[in-house]
Amino acid sequence: MERKLLVGAVAVAALAGLTMLAQEGKMGGILHPEMSVTTGTWDKPAATIGVKSDQAWTATSVAAGVDSKPQPGKPVAMVGEIVDFSCYIQLGKHGEKHRPCGQKCVNSGQPVGLLARDGSLYMLMPEEHDPRRDGGVDARAFASEHMGHIVAVNGTAAQVGGYNAIYVQGLTK
Repeated sequence: MERKLLVGAVAVAALAGLTMLAQEGKMGGILHPEMSVTTGTWDKPAATIGVKSDQAWTATSVAAGVDSKPQPGKPVAMVGEIVDFSCYIQLGKHGEKHRPCGQKCVNSGQPVGLLARDGSLYMLMPEEHDPRRDGGVDARAFASEHMGHIVAVNGTAAQVGGYNAIYVQGLTK
């Protein structure tokens, strides 16, 4: 009986320790927090990207949906660091020191990401379906300009399985 109590107490202490580490951002969270961001802060983003809307999807996205019903999404306003999705996932790179590499990657077609303060990662894409399909949008320009900066993003959040995305309105050419 005493052994079971001891094992239970150790398990509770370990869980409490893990919870404290997670709350302090030492477990999970942003990979390589030593790679600092100097342009923009969580309280004062360097720029705002995207158009605020009370509708999740634009008319072209609704029309393109199966039976004119896109997947569920909700309008959001988020703050995060613009990152090169591929380098962040593969290498954990972000921040000012990674800016030149990230700019080259997104300008060469790698996906754009938004890294939230809690370490969540969202792929950023233009929202307007037909212009996106037909080459009438440009996500690379804002991604390159703000690579490694903390910005505010307005868009529509959507999730399928473990994938998170924010579709940004107003990136048309």
